[in-house]
Amino acid sequence: MTTPSTDQPERTRSTFVTWRNRIIAFVVGAAVLWLAYVILAAFIPRWWAQRIAEMVGSSFAKGIWYGLLMGAVCTAVPLFLLLLAALSWSKRGGRFIAGAAAVLALIVAIPNLMTLTIVLGDSTAAHAGQRILDVDGPGFRGAALAGAIVAAVLFLLVAFLVVRRRFRRHRAEKQRSAPEKPRVSPETPANPPEVGAN
Repeated sequence: MTTPSTDQPERTRSTFVTWRNRIIAFVVGAAVLWLAYVILAAFIPRWWAQRIAEMVGSSFAKGIWYGLLMGAVCTAVPLFLLLLAALSWSKRGGRFIAGAAAVLALIVAIPNLMTLTIVLGDSTAAHAGQRILDVDGPGFRGAALAGAIVAAVLFLLVAFLVVRRRFRRHRAEKQRSAPEKPRVSPETPANPPEVGAN
């Protein structure tokens, strides 16, 4: 049987080992993410710009069409999936649905995120991607931005309507569940005098 004096140092050592392992895992994870970012930042912008250039083929009309379509779809679908995740979080099995919706939202948003690496990037690959789009993908970046803005406005409108409907339903259920107070007419006294009483 262990005494309290020997049990306490063992607990302290176990806590120290747990936190040490967590810190090591965090540092390793951060290093892996940083390395992946460096590799992708040097590869993704140029590669994605070449894929867009192949689709557009230096056509201004195709650049606008593909930009609007990709910007709208790859913005609206992730936003609505995140709204679904938020609405289903508190329901039965909602955490699984929310997690799956969040993963799908990230996957669908990848084309827009790769376009952002070209537009906002400051690396050599990003500058190369910008030059490729200037020549072989005209109109794509501006149209993608316009499509994303339209999709975001539509999402905000739908989200406002959904949240307002849920708020009204919650308020109506709360009013129905509240006990009704007895109504007393202000003109009639609470205890009217009996007939014939002096």
